[in-house]
Amino acid sequence: MGRRGRLLTAIVATLGVTAGLAVAGSGVHPPSVDSAAAAGRPNVIVIETDDQTLESMKVMQNVNSLIGDQGATFDNSLLNFSLCCPSRATFLTGQYAHNHGVWSNQAPNGGFQRFESLHGTNNLAVWLHRAGYFTAMIGKYLNQYKNQPAIPAGWSEWHATAPYDQRVYNYPINNNGTLTQFGQDPDDFKDDVLTRKAVEFVNRRATQPAPFFLWLTYTAPHVGGPPNPNPPQDCKDAAKSAPRDANAFDDAKLPKPPNFNEADVSDKPQTIRKLPRLTNQQVGNIQRKYRCELESLLAVDVGVRKVVNALKAKGALGNTLLVYTSDNGFFHGEHRIPGDKQRPYEESIRVPLEMRGPGIPQGVTISPLVVNADLAPTIVDAANATPSLTMDGLSLLPVVRHPAMDRNRELLVEEPTYKAIRTPRYMYVEYNTGERELYDLQNDPYELQSLHNSPAYASVRQTLKTRLHNLENCAGASCRVFQPDPTP
Repeated sequence: MGRRGRLLTAIVATLGVTAGLAVAGSGVHPPSVDSAAAAGRPNVIVIETDDQTLESMKVMQNVNSLIGDQGATFDNSLLNFSLCCPSRATFLTGQYAHNHGVWSNQAPNGGFQRFESLHGTNNLAVWLHRAGYFTAMIGKYLNQYKNQPAIPAGWSEWHATAPYDQRVYNYPINNNGTLTQFGQDPDDFKDDVLTRKAVEFVNRRATQPAPFFLWLTYTAPHVGGPPNPNPPQDCKDAAKSAPRDANAFDDAKLPKPPNFNEADVSDKPQTIRKLPRLTNQQVGNIQRKYRCELESLLAVDVGVRKVVNALKAKGALGNTLLVYTSDNGFFHGEHRIPGDKQRPYEESIRVPLEMRGPGIPQGVTISPLVVNADLAPTIVDAANATPSLTMDGLSLLPVVRHPAMDRNRELLVEEPTYKAIRTPRYMYVEYNTGERELYDLQNDPYELQSLHNSPAYASVRQTLKTRLHNLENCAGASCRVFQPDPTP
């Protein structure tokens, strides 16, 4: 077996994914495995934002210095489905959307009830709980989750911000089945409340024998719902910051990459072609919202520092796997799209991913492609837990030590209206309408000119079409494909 064969074998071996029967977990009680069995395994904290772009990481000084600089920064962290609930379902299952079956934020094809009916007793929290972890969720769970006394299976502790996921004032939090109402004082600002809960959790659990798993999910930089009784007052229909951060980025310039308000979209599908060019008023509104988003992220950045300091104070930082990411990206005028996500373009499918912890080298940058389906396998690997689903992703723990293992990877990007294959060099998309797109990202990183009709790329298009059709129904190992890019 050659070197490449040995590397691929090693990748498969690291996953340790096995199919099995779903095992029901339960809420608000200690882990089901004796804590002695968990000795030596790391705590795990996943910190997730909502709608954060990779570009906005420039304002996350604490995240970058305390997580990325102390561990690994992934330059090409992509999504299988760039929408809140499907993305979070992928995080909880390690599966692509066509396998986990959550296709929307709303019923009947998506939302909390859809996930609960398919995976409510068989997901990452259940596996970790069964393996001896004390599990906690603080923040937004899944879209359309309604407050109820019964806590989803697998969670030892529960603090869900529902049903008003995006409100930052005048909202309830479901604390282990009991609702606590928060008002409109500056101290009630939601992301600060979530940070306080996370710090309190760390202080309480870090010295316990059993390791813990914490999923901390912030509101920022998603659009914040009304009311907004405190500053900032210029963030209507935009993200809301803590009052102390109002106007922190009043002078921030809206990034305008080459694909901003794209002049010629004749190569794009009809949904893009019918978009008129953005007016000066629209551009000004996008810039206003962009500044609000950056301001809202400052509370998250401070929250990360406080969580890290709490771990350090308890002597638990060195034995904690810390992961920072977002559920999807967002548009700010690229390709004429004034906002939103759910497109196959880079602004929508690329998200931040930084990671530090035991076994992760300090200050490394990982360039090969990774996908959000890799997070559950990574955590299962670190925790020595046993999943009861066949996961489609792979553990990133070997990758951070040997990035070449992940070279030439092919990823599936999918939504109800299209399927796409993303390789290190190309993005090839097939829409249900019959329309196609093909971008050579090596020569056209801003996806300005689709080559789907280019004779020079005919063989590339055919190769990617075949590979896409092999991926679109993949499961488990068949989703983990490594092949060199075709050349024109």
